[in-house]
Amino acid sequence: MSAKRHSIAVILAGGSGTRLGSSTPKQLLEIAGEPILKHTLRAFSLCADIDEILLLMHAGYLDQARHIASAYPKVSQVLPGGANRDDSTKIALDALENQDPDTVVLFHDGVRPLVDGRIIADAVKALASYDAVCVCVPTVDTIVEVDEHGEIVQVPDRSRLRRAQTPQGFRLGTISQAYRLACADPLFEGTDNCSVVLKYLPNTPIAVVNGSERNLKITRPIDVRLAQTLLQAGS
Repeated sequence: MSAKRHSIAVILAGGSGTRLGSSTPKQLLEIAGEPILKHTLRAFSLCADIDEILLLMHAGYLDQARHIASAYPKVSQVLPGGANRDDSTKIALDALENQDPDTVVLFHDGVRPLVDGRIIADAVKALASYDAVCVCVPTVDTIVEVDEHGEIVQVPDRSRLRRAQTPQGFRLGTISQAYRLACADPLFEGTDNCSVVLKYLPNTPIAVVNGSERNLKITRPIDVRLAQTLLQAGS
């Protein structure tokens, strides 16, 4: 049996919360009596499959983040995040450059506080066979593609569509190589970490791990209310 590879969760919490209309970053808003970020860190800290946590936080709120993170010994570093997700990812990769290329790295949105241990464990397990994995849920709504005029041009087969969540996981060597290639491309525009691997390492299969409707991303005011209800109910 091969030795267990070191597993690191990178929590991306550099957002500003502007879509929530709040002056406080949304990851610091309280739901069920605690900051969103604390719920997220707790989920990864309690998972036996995670050895270490790296937290990327909005640069103006590092003291608050360090205070929250101090309750979780697995958090090894709290670093200022970048202007966007890709910048924060690159900062994290720079911080991990001396790690073994086979290290398991999971990138997770700091404002997905309802992720559970099953999802995290399944993502880590999938990386024993794959170099990249994406947590997804089936699309229940019909998705339509529109043109520049706002008119429908295509209705894709819903049975083949999924909604991507996080964590998105990789072997460190794979995600590092993908971002090196991306950074050399002057036209690079990322949307999420898996899309970077798909574009710049197209021969790398990306496995799908089943997510959960409960694993919601807090973006709008209604998401805050829903997460509050779910956490209080313990569902």
